[in-house]
Order: sequence, then C-alpha cells, then structure tokens
Amino acid sequence: MQSISRRQFVISAAAAGAAFGLDGPLAFIQPAGAQKAPPTNPIGAPQALYDKGFAKFKVGDIEVTQLFDGIAPRAHDPNFIKNATVDETKAAQRAVGLSDENIVNSYTVTVVKLKGKTILFDSGTGAQLQPTAGLIVKNDLMKKAGIDPAKISTIIVTHFHADHVSGLMAKDTNAQIYPNAEIIVPASEYKYWTNPAITAGAAKRIQAVFPGWKNIRQYEGDKEVVPGVKPINTNGHSPGHMSYVLGSGRNQLIVLGDVAIMPYFFVRNPGWHVAFDADANLAEQNRRKIFDRAVADKAIVTGYHFGMPGAATIKKDGKGYAYVPVRTGIGRRVTSAALLGARPLLAALFLLAGRHLRYKASFRPTIRILGRHIRRDR
Repeated sequence: MQSISRRQFVISAAAAGAAFGLDGPLAFIQPAGAQKAPPTNPIGAPQALYDKGFAKFKVGDIEVTQLFDGIAPRAHDPNFIKNATVDETKAAQRAVGLSDENIVNSYTVTVVKLKGKTILFDSGTGAQLQPTAGLIVKNDLMKKAGIDPAKISTIIVTHFHADHVSGLMAKDTNAQIYPNAEIIVPASEYKYWTNPAITAGAAKRIQAVFPGWKNIRQYEGDKEVVPGVKPINTNGHSPGHMSYVLGSGRNQLIVLGDVAIMPYFFVRNPGWHVAFDADANLAEQNRRKIFDRAVADKAIVTGYHFGMPGAATIKKDGKGYAYVPVRTGIGRRVTSAALLGARPLLAALFLLAGRHLRYKASFRPTIRILGRHIRRDR
C-alpha cells in the first residue's frame, strides 16, 4: 500500500490548534496509545488516518466519505502565489508546524450518500498525474471504504482541471471509468474547455473525449442539480468553477472544490492569489463570500486540497479565517452519545453544564476542561 511518509508532512496537534485559531490542541478521539507518533499533515489528523486512506462522518442524514488521493510536492516559486513572497509562504507553513522545504499539495475526493444516491464530487487524478498521487486507484480505496464504483449514480464536477477530471477516463484509451453514472457539469465550464481555442491544461483531452459522452449533463443557474444538491457560483479559479451545498441549517455540507485550495495558505490569507486562478480577483471575492456563508451557517466544508480528513468548519479570525478540522473515522466528531458512552457521570455533568450555562462566559473554561478530560479518557 502506498502512503505518505512522515518526512513529507510534519505537524503537531498543538501547533495545529494554535495555527487554526483553536483554544487548545486538536483532540482526536482514539483508543489509548493511538497517538504515539505525531500527525503528519497540515491539519492535525493522525498519521493512521492517512495510512487508512479514507474517513467517514455524517452531516445530518448525509453520509460522507473522504478518499485520500495522494500529494503533489512542488518547489517554492515566487510566481506560485502572485501577491505573497516566498518568505511569506514559508512563514505560513512554519506557523502550522510544516517544513518549509517545499509545498505539498494534497488531493481528497468527496463521496456522499444522499436520498438513496451515491454521489462522487470530482474524480481524483486517476493515477495519471504525479507518482505520489493516484492512491484511490493504486490502493483500491473505494472498495476499502465500502463504496462500489458500479453503484455511483452521479458524478458532480466542480471544474475541469486535470487533477479533478482525469479519474473519469482510462489513461491509455480515454474509456469511461463510470459509464453508468450521470456526469453533471457547469455549462460555462464545459463551454470554456471544449472551445478549440483553449489549449491549456487538459483542454485537448477534454475536447477529444467529453463531447462524445452521452451521459454528461450540463446545467446553468442555481437550481438543484439532483435532489438535495444546489450549486453555488464560485467562478474565478476556473471560468466556470462551482461549489455545492447539501442539506440546510446547521446540517449543511459545502463542497468547495478549489475555492480555498491549501488551507494553511488561503483560509488564513483569503486575499492571496494563486497562479492557477483564471481570474484571481473574482476567485478572492467568491472565496470570501463562501467563507462568510460557511461561518454564518456553521456549515461543514470539504476542500479538494485540504488533506485528511478533508473537512472542517470555518471561523472568522481577524482579517482571515480559522480552519477547524472535523473529527472523523479514527478521530470522530464528539456527540452526546459518544460522551455518555465514555464517562456517564462526567459526561452527564458536561452536557448539563453546556445546556444550562452556555451563555455564562465564566463557566466556559470549566466546560472546555471537562470536554478535554473526557477526550483524554477515551
């Protein structure tokens, strides 16, 4: 099984907590002794989550699986972030405990089960790009995560960059990997990339393949593309880039695509402009807009380049935002049931305090301490 080495990603939970605006170290609920080795990624997830290759969690009645498709290391380049220096980007990495030797870009694909459908958002690299990527194919991660590729009914695409659509087609023949699935794409993105005048990136391959596929459905506007999934206009990174919202209220999941790219750069610094953006100013405008929505709605967001577990909540933090990873799989989100199953009396006191004293600021430190004690005892 291919995995990511500890030399490629190094961060401590304490560093992640400080970097992402938390008031304490990230606490992943695991059996005693499970955190002997430091986490090895930029958001504080345990190495075991990377080794496993997938994570599962729920948002309301939405079942979410995150599949880790590997990484793409790149050398520092003054042109990579157009309005930040290499020194500033290195400082941003060091601030979260990362080595600043190079930039490591992660790939994480989102699969959801919603209203009887299994929906794939983007397709991964298909083991066709960097040798350190393509782990979904190389390690047969769908099967390991309990997903039957033949039962994927819908594939919803955020945009047509190669790392997002290469997994739709076979490497040598361009044959469909998911011939029985409906592939739903933004019409403006399809129009741009199938224009013969466009030659960048995967354009020529897209032009040769996509027009012949009968299972591609283009859409316009913001109406539901399938029951329970609405598009959000986040153009800028790509001319027709779209994000998607599932659920409602506090049970919202927002699939960002590449709105935020690497969280340690662009969540903390939403005004930074990456070289890959087709329209950097528009990308920034839509990035801030969707972050503000995620903050207001307390939504869970998934990001294609977030690493594992690939999902978080977003908090406002000064001029930027803070990123708080969800706890999933090996490190799952704390629920009332989980607390009560761990330490019944202490958990009951904790929940009672939270219910009756949640508006009493003076009691919040005590509540946090109780919560941390429960997490340590798991």
